[in-house]
Order: sequence, then structure tokens, then C-alpha cells
Amino acid sequence: MTHTIPATPGADQIRRAPKVLLHDHLDGGLRPGTMIEIAAATGYGGLPETEPDRLGRRIHEDADSGSLERYLETFVHTCAVMQTPGALARVAAECVEDLAEDGVVYAEVRYAPEQHLERGLTLEEVVEAVNEGFRAGERLARENGRRIRVGALLTAMRHAARSLEIAELANRYRDQGVVGFDIAGAEAGFPPTRHLDAFEYLKRENNHFTIHAGEAFGLPSIWQALQWCGADRLGHGVRIIDDIEVADDGGVHLGRLAAYVRDKRVPLELCPTSNLQTGAASSYADHPIGLLRRLHFRVTVSTDNRLMSGTSLSREFEHLVETFGYTLDDLQWFTVNAMKSAFIPFDERLAMINDVIKPGYAELKSEWLFQQTVATSPLPSVE
Repeated sequence: MTHTIPATPGADQIRRAPKVLLHDHLDGGLRPGTMIEIAAATGYGGLPETEPDRLGRRIHEDADSGSLERYLETFVHTCAVMQTPGALARVAAECVEDLAEDGVVYAEVRYAPEQHLERGLTLEEVVEAVNEGFRAGERLARENGRRIRVGALLTAMRHAARSLEIAELANRYRDQGVVGFDIAGAEAGFPPTRHLDAFEYLKRENNHFTIHAGEAFGLPSIWQALQWCGADRLGHGVRIIDDIEVADDGGVHLGRLAAYVRDKRVPLELCPTSNLQTGAASSYADHPIGLLRRLHFRVTVSTDNRLMSGTSLSREFEHLVETFGYTLDDLQWFTVNAMKSAFIPFDERLAMINDVIKPGYAELKSEWLFQQTVATSPLPSVE
């Protein structure tokens, strides 16, 4: 009896595969139990549930509305328990531990310092507390036999007026764990061009930034993020599909903006499950990631908000494997794309690709070869 090598990786192999995460919000990935403990310690009484499993389910259900605006409302509770140095450091450390447990070897985790000032912290104290937590999480992961590196992205809220201040903050801490800048929040009515002074400042300082664009809003948001603001990456960017026409015979025509994004290898930080929740896609099968990968855009896969979406990077890959039949080669392609697009120096990105990612996937692929050898080899005869 012969056995064939499975065409697609299983959940265990996906979890063990080295992964790179570029779009993950710190305030979107808290452990429910931690939220409850911090709320009790700090006197926050607004949590809708006080039992971890029920709280996790409630937040997921509230986020699963099909509206970006309602999705964003769930952050009221997470931000409310992230207002002290100890709470920020704890949340950051647990974030790193959770990502490492999921097989993530490099991550860029973003947060908005301006949302953590309600109890008197300064912007600098927020950044230093989160950095402390990230480093502690890396140490704990290493002690548990896992390696992970985490960089921070400082986010400014697009409906507010502190983007230049946050950009300057990101630049001051660029050699202390902060790798770049971002703007986030509701896109409609708050175009990225409102924050041109911040982006011009960062370009003058030779610093990196990504922009939430093309998630709930369409092509104009992407065009402004790239051509007016000069974004290095697109946070989501899923609506670039609106500039791609697929004919009945399967032929594909790219509009000028889509062609530019592909030709310039602009990284797309795609978050499939989050997109389903906010209405940017109706199902995994209908998600533009399938076509964008086939057309060789610079596609990367991310989680966005692990708590709100009830997800992890492994689960995102599991959904894609189940939907599109992706193999380990495909997952490696997504992962290398992400590492190429990270905001750390080129030589460090290259080392991660050659010394961590490619060997990790090679080891997973070799498992199938040995499994096949064992499965197809005849048993010795007993005389």
C-alpha cells in the first residue's frame, strides 16, 4: 500500500512554520483574562463581561458586524486597560509571547501612543513602557526555546491632529525599537493628505512609514497614500482589486494604479479575516488575495487584530490553505515577501530570510520526504 505526500500543510506544520507579521495592533490582541485583571486593579468598570471566555466571545461578536466603524468601537475596552506603565508593559510582553508561540519569528506591532494618556502618562512614557514589554517578551520567548524579534510602529489617529508630533516621536525612538510610523482609524472623511506634514517630515528624516489605505475606502485612498504621501507599504490595500478587471475568458487587465502598485512592488498588508468582518470581502474564497497572489503582487498576510478577529497568523494561513489549496511553497512566498518588506536594515532582513525562514521551510518540506520513505518502504520479512 502506497501513501502520497499531502498537497497542503496541516495545522501543526503551519504553526511550526516560521512566519512574519507586519500588520498587528497591540490594542487588538490582548488576552481577555489580562483585560479583566487590569480592569479590576485599575478600577475600570466598563467591560461587558468579567469571565475570560465570555469576554473574548463578546468582543469578537461586537467586532463581527460588517462595519469598520463598529469594529473600531471595540477598542474602547482594550485601550481603557492600557493606561499605566505596568499594564502597557504586560500587554506588550504577552503579545510577543503569543506571537512566538504561534511560530512568528519577526513582527512589527503597531499602537497609537496618543490613546494611552488618560491617566497622565506622557507620549515618551508610553513608548518606553511598550518597548520594555517587547524586550521582556522576547526574553521570555527565548527562555522557552523560541526566537522572535519585534519592532514597534507608532500610529497616529487620522481623525486627530497629532500626526506630526507622533512622527517626531517615532523618529526619536528609531534606534530604540521603533521601526516606523503609521496612520489608522476610519478612512472615510479623513484622507491621508490631512497628514502631509508628518509624511514630509519622515521622508526628510529617511524614516519608514506605512498608511492604512484601501480597507473600507477605495482607490482614491490608495492613490493618495502612494502618490501624495509616499507610503512605503499599504496597510490593507485590499481595494486595489477595484482597479483590476477580469474578463469572462479569464483575461486580466490592470488599471494604471494597480499596474503601478504591482510594478513598484508596493507591499500589501492583507488581513483576510479582518476584511470579512469589516465588509471589505464577503468570504475567504471571494477575498482578493487569491487573484493578487496569482498576479504576483507583493502580497503579505497579517492578523490586524487577533482578539477582535479571534485569529492568529497560523489561522489566517489555515483559512488560505483550505480555500486556495496553498502549499508550503506558497506560505514561504508570503513570508519572504513580508520579510523583504520589513522596516529593518537590508542585511538583517536578508539574514532572517536565509538563516531562519528558508531553512525552517526546508525542514518542514523534508518531513514529507521522510514520511513518504517510511510509508512506502516494505516491512522486512520475518522467517
